[in-house]
Amino acid sequence: MIKAVIALDDIRASQKHQALRQQLHERFDQWLDALEHQLPEAELTLQQVSETIWGLRQPLTASVAQTIVEHRYQAEHRRTSLHCATCERLLQARPMVRRTVETLVGAIEFERPYFSCRQCQCGRYPLDEVLGLRAGRMQRDVPQAAVDLATEVPYETAATLFGRLSGITVSSERMHTLIPQVAEGLSVVEVAPSREEIERRVAQVAAGRFRRPVLILGIDGAYVPSRPASARGRRPGQARHRARRARWQHEWREAKGVRFSLLDGERIVHVLSWPQVQKDHELGEAWQQVKDASVMPEEAVRLCVVCDGAEWLWQHVQALFPHACQVLDYSHCAEDLHKVAKAQYGQTFQALEWVEATLTRLGRLATTS
Repeated sequence: MIKAVIALDDIRASQKHQALRQQLHERFDQWLDALEHQLPEAELTLQQVSETIWGLRQPLTASVAQTIVEHRYQAEHRRTSLHCATCERLLQARPMVRRTVETLVGAIEFERPYFSCRQCQCGRYPLDEVLGLRAGRMQRDVPQAAVDLATEVPYETAATLFGRLSGITVSSERMHTLIPQVAEGLSVVEVAPSREEIERRVAQVAAGRFRRPVLILGIDGAYVPSRPASARGRRPGQARHRARRARWQHEWREAKGVRFSLLDGERIVHVLSWPQVQKDHELGEAWQQVKDASVMPEEAVRLCVVCDGAEWLWQHVQALFPHACQVLDYSHCAEDLHKVAKAQYGQTFQALEWVEATLTRLGRLATTS
């Protein structure tokens, strides 16, 4: 009896597999018809064949993906009832809602049932949840691929290359907004090069030198206007009616930038950098992560920290890198000198003379050292 049940399950699985293959073959036949229609009847060059197939690649790959989704999730597509996640009421399916999503394999379109609880005022698309779809048309693979380009070349160049390679049009402004979306929740260790890669760069700079190379840790910050969390998304509204956005005013927050660089004569070798809008303790926690992960080969370099005179910065530096050479950057030093001169001499010509003379001496010290 058990053997019979197992054999029946195998038969059913085989039938489903054959049905899927049949549907995929039908999709491929339709694509071949479109390909034959677009190929010119005259003698063809390899470039013409390649360009024609390349132009039709997404309709094929998108239809394959859509067929697999429809076949794999037939139960979700035909679902007629669902329990509310909040009040556990049994909800009945409403009419199918069509949706189109953009992926690297093309635009995929499908219909799925919608469930809404009037008591809790919330709605759900179970198929979207099973597929792990994100809000909006673009799915996760598209922003990730776009960001891979945008982090290597300028936004306009990245947008042009991405459209040429993927067939998906993304503006340079959109490229700019995709980076923080993809990077949200990532830690500095996750985006940092591996220790092996950093050691390789250090070894290249140290080659042929008697002393260890200098690793510069530069830190600075600037206040930028930002959109608060209350301004994101829309207010709840009736179906098929545009909901009004909440009124809000921008908030000024400090964007702190941290960068590790190697000095190679007249050249600067980039090692690690990350700009982020964060608070003082969050920056200290990020440094601690780098320290705990042993990303930086501190024994192979001479560490020099360059930043402004903020007390909280030097506290973190002293706690995490006590043996580093601490340097106050020139611009903040000059700013502080003007404050000292004003406190000592007031708004006088003597104060200006003292500042100019002190900056000259500092410049000579920097040149000789």
